[in-house]
Order: sequence, then structure tokens, then C-alpha cells
Amino acid sequence: MTFTDEQLRDADRRGDALLDPHQQLRLALQQAEGYRTFLSSLTGLLTAVFVLKGQENLSKLPDGPRWTVVALLAAGFLALIAASWLSVTAAHGRPGVQVSSEPERLLRYEVRRTRTIWRLVEWARWLALAGVVSVAGAVIVTWVAPGR
Repeated sequence: MTFTDEQLRDADRRGDALLDPHQQLRLALQQAEGYRTFLSSLTGLLTAVFVLKGQENLSKLPDGPRWTVVALLAAGFLALIAASWLSVTAAHGRPGVQVSSEPERLLRYEVRRTRTIWRLVEWARWLALAGVVSVAGAVIVTWVAPGR
């Protein structure tokens, strides 16, 4: 594929713009907002699946599977709560944080905030995955474990 000189210059300008700390912060915040929305819908979906498709009464399960389901559900929902908290913190920051308007401090803040957002979103992603696997495991145990 061949590109024109104009396309290459335009791509170079866009690349330079992406290196700007303000632009990186804006993109990181958009990413965090997307993960926050994803985690909210995922948690609702998993809750509905467990309530609709899992056994209605866990007391019908033998002790081992019952406590496994309880532990998996507790771990899963704690992971999803933590992931949601991290994604909200990434998207909105901490309340009351003062940002300096002095140019050099502002640029340092934008770089530091962008790194923080990326780190929080990465943790949120892994916690969400752990939560999904845990809740799904609990549902599977209720499907396959024999009732009393």
C-alpha cells in the first residue's frame, strides 16, 4: 500500500498530537469511562444469569458444593465491586483534588494522571475477569452438583 505525502504529513501531525499530555489524558479518561460502563453492565448481567439460571435454593446442595458456591460468589462479587471502584476512580479521580494552573505543574499532573488511569484500568480489567470467572464457576457448580 502506498501513501501520499499529504497522508504521511497528516499522520505525522496526528502522531505528534497523540504525544501531547493533554491528549493522552483525554484518551485515558475515555478508556476508563468505557470500562466503567462495561463493568456496570457486566455485573448486572451476571447477577441476572445467576438468579435466573442457578439453583433457587442453595440449601438443597450438599455442604461442599454449597460452600464452594458461596465462596465463589463472594469472591466474584468482591472482585467486581473492586473493579467497578477502580474504574470509577480512574474515570473521575478523587474528589477535591486541586490541579495547578501553572503550565509545568499542569503538564506533570497530566502525565502522572494518565499513568494512574492506565494502571487503575488494567487492575480493573483483571479483577473483572476474575469476578466473571468466579461467578460463572459458581453457576456451573449449581448446575452440576447433585441436590439433596
